Amino acid sequence: MARSYTLKKRAEQQSDTRRRIVEAAVALHGEIGPALTSLSSVAARAGVQRNTLYAHFPDDRSLFMACSALALERDPLPDAAPWRRIKDRGERLHAGIAAVHAWYERNADLAGCVLRDAQFHDLTREIAALRFGPSFAAYMTVLGAGLSATQRALLALALDYFAWRSLVRDSSLAPDRAVRTLVQAIEGAKPPPRP
Repeated sequence: MARSYTLKKRAEQQSDTRRRIVEAAVALHGEIGPALTSLSSVAARAGVQRNTLYAHFPDDRSLFMACSALALERDPLPDAAPWRRIKDRGERLHAGIAAVHAWYERNADLAGCVLRDAQFHDLTREIAALRFGPSFAAYMTVLGAGLSATQRALLALALDYFAWRSLVRDSSLAPDRAVRTLVQAIEGAKPPPRP
């Protein structure tokens, strides 16, 4: 019985250590970004030795995967499926864009650092595409149904983190007003004239 208790206790300690490492990495990714987060800084933040960190995460990719999984477990990206039931296109666009913008608001620091670094850091780009790509493809499918190419381009802009930040954070536009403005722009867009 003592051996079973010891093994259970050891497993709990390893799980706790792993969780602390991942939480430390998530915090650093939200403060300075994944590109600038070293494994040494994660180990220091988690209060573990580097060899302990490597025992759990042998490379940056395995740690990034665990980080992104934890962040999205805490606050999953919006699900596009319920928007399919909204018949009115303007209401559907409003619901979808508002949900994505609300997620950005709740995750502004982490999303901002990750999406900024994804522009120049290969591993961050790979993980961001893996974690965000399927959801944003679903958003474009559900919200983009029946839209022209010009309107779809505006929809992509409306769903972009940096566009949200520019409108809401930088320009102090109220969140609902920003969404309404974007929906109006999408719905009012006319295809460019043919040459």
